[in-house]
Amino acid sequence: MPHEDYTEMGGVGQAFLTTHWSLIDDAGAREGDDKAALIELLLARYWKPVYCYLRRWGLGNEEAKDLTQGFFHEVVLGRNLIEQADRTKGRFRTFLLVALNRYLINAREKHGARKRTPRGGLVSLDVVDMANLPSAMTTLTPEDTFTYAWVSALLDQVLRDVQAECRQDGKTVHWQVFRDRVLCPVMHGGEAPAMESLCEKYGIPHSTQASNMIVTVKRRFRALLAQRLRDSVMSDEEAEAEFQEIKRFLPRLAQGGL
Repeated sequence: MPHEDYTEMGGVGQAFLTTHWSLIDDAGAREGDDKAALIELLLARYWKPVYCYLRRWGLGNEEAKDLTQGFFHEVVLGRNLIEQADRTKGRFRTFLLVALNRYLINAREKHGARKRTPRGGLVSLDVVDMANLPSAMTTLTPEDTFTYAWVSALLDQVLRDVQAECRQDGKTVHWQVFRDRVLCPVMHGGEAPAMESLCEKYGIPHSTQASNMIVTVKRRFRALLAQRLRDSVMSDEEAEAEFQEIKRFLPRLAQGGL
């Protein structure tokens, strides 16, 4: 990506996006092409954590790809898993993980019985070696690897949306100052650049104005993150629990004042 663009925390192609319950509901209520498009979106969002989860269980690349395709083909689509999801019973990602565990147990019992990947596949598995994934994904438990993927991609998407809002509202410099001063040190480590150097770099008259720019972007980030979390759960209490989950996996986020 160009320097001014945000770089994904998990790296390109290594994470998935959180799913809003409204999207799950739509998939169950719609028919024909509309339903197919929504399901395709859900598949695109969820195959990567499923694949990483299977790899962390010790499966090889090809077997993990095969089982990933099979899980979506046989369970998510074949058994209408999405339509069975009940938002009153907790997080969709937990529901999905329970179904995946059951599928994995059954697949092991029937190991070698048949090829599970449907002809042509369901999703494009643009996978990478586990060695190329973030170190956290190669050392966590399978369950925590799944959650780490959720955390990473949720924040990736929120930050992309904040960046897009800033550009749309003529606040590109706000985003650039926030990125350089706050986001990059939080995500990649290292010292934050001095405010004076940022003012010189972006032609900002004084550091107070630059500080205010950062506050503006931080507020947008927090508001949008809260909205995304609230959309994916049933209550404010569950949204707070999700936020604590984020801080558990990415503690530098809280330390950086985000």
